[in-house]
Amino acid sequence: MPAIAEGDLFPDFDLPTDGGGRVSRAMLGGKPFVLYVYPKADTSGCTAEANDFTRLAPDFAALGIPVIGLSPDPVKALDRFKAKHGLGVTLVSDEERSLLETLGLWVEKSMYGRKYMGAERTTFLVGADGRVARLWPKVSVPGHAEEVLTAARALPRQD
Repeated sequence: MPAIAEGDLFPDFDLPTDGGGRVSRAMLGGKPFVLYVYPKADTSGCTAEANDFTRLAPDFAALGIPVIGLSPDPVKALDRFKAKHGLGVTLVSDEERSLLETLGLWVEKSMYGRKYMGAERTTFLVGADGRVARLWPKVSVPGHAEEVLTAARALPRQD
């Protein structure tokens, strides 16, 4: 389970993005945002999730809600991933795992009997007040982006 819960203040962060930019909670201050954590760029589940959020990006933008994908991949891998699939969301690199560890999402995993450390697929909808409005741990990708959009539409408007 994530180290923070619904209602908690989302932790501060300042991380590099695809394309050579940066994003921080301060830069997003006063605006709601979606932050989805995915394990590895250009894998099947992560690509499907990124494509789903990209397809719905105009709907999130109409609500004034940026969508940010976070992984432990280096920025160069994110740039290739974004270009290869024409992704329309901001991708953030947490190569040092500072935010992933703060969120409790750098966890031991197991595949085919082999144990390794990796990011746990989780999504946060953060309200304009900086608090976690909704949390989806251990996400199943099909239909997930639509579910997040429905929750985002229910957030109080900050006009």
